[in-house]
Amino acid sequence: MSKDDHNKVNTTGHEWDGIEEYNNPLPRWWVWIFYATIIWGIGYSIAYPAWPLVKSATPGLLGFSTRANVAADIETFEAMNGEVEAQLASADLTTLADNPDVYNYAIQSGRATFATYCSQCHGSGAAGAVGYPNLLDNDWLWGGDIEEIAFTIRHGVRNTEDEDNARFSEMPAFGDDYLTDDEITNVVAYVRSLAGLENEHGDVAEGAVVFEDNCASCHMEDGTGDRAQGAPNLTDAIWLFGSSPEQVEQSVRVGPYGVMPAWGMNENFDDAKINAVAAYVHQLGGGE
Repeated sequence: MSKDDHNKVNTTGHEWDGIEEYNNPLPRWWVWIFYATIIWGIGYSIAYPAWPLVKSATPGLLGFSTRANVAADIETFEAMNGEVEAQLASADLTTLADNPDVYNYAIQSGRATFATYCSQCHGSGAAGAVGYPNLLDNDWLWGGDIEEIAFTIRHGVRNTEDEDNARFSEMPAFGDDYLTDDEITNVVAYVRSLAGLENEHGDVAEGAVVFEDNCASCHMEDGTGDRAQGAPNLTDAIWLFGSSPEQVEQSVRVGPYGVMPAWGMNENFDDAKINAVAAYVHQLGGGE
């Protein structure tokens, strides 16, 4: 027998088209590590939560819970912030900025709350979108000082949760047998002309008559609006639902009816959180 025959690795006995499969055993160190991982996995599933059940998971002998750890951390930080939270909840918003510690805390807390609950509609930068107000400008229905902002946050707009206190205004759907198609076309042309926009269709003079008869009681005779009753100014360049002829006509025909929740009736909002959001929104630049 040759030397090569002594060193030759045995095969499994399988052969495919002349190709044989060597029977090379795994390194012993690898095998022992593999066994160790099996033992470790069994021990982990016994000691820690591991196997999912119908409504929960096996708790493990050590009773470890990431949820409990997070809850404990939250309680710790709430206790640390308890004093400043109490001051913020009872603060006079008009003088809040005079207390730097509470004010700075309010801004940071309000920023986080806004990102969680408000940015879905008003945008992450609070610039709004079509149908959702821009909070960075000075065009505020119902007032934009910090107290009015807090009231709007607390009670919302046209919602059913806080009907007695919610900000409320309603524009009629003039397309429902109130105005003819020609009257709507004319009043759209007139309304756009108030903001200096050009029109390809409609008679501005005729639209002015329609506006005086149907719209001036809320938007005022000069179109500057009455924000106390939620009627926007039609003479500026700020258009909540768009300024194109089609968008303005849609507003006239259907009557926009945006809704904002009454956050004061949400279990996740207390006085401190409402005041914090009001302070954050107010300091963005548009608050009065």
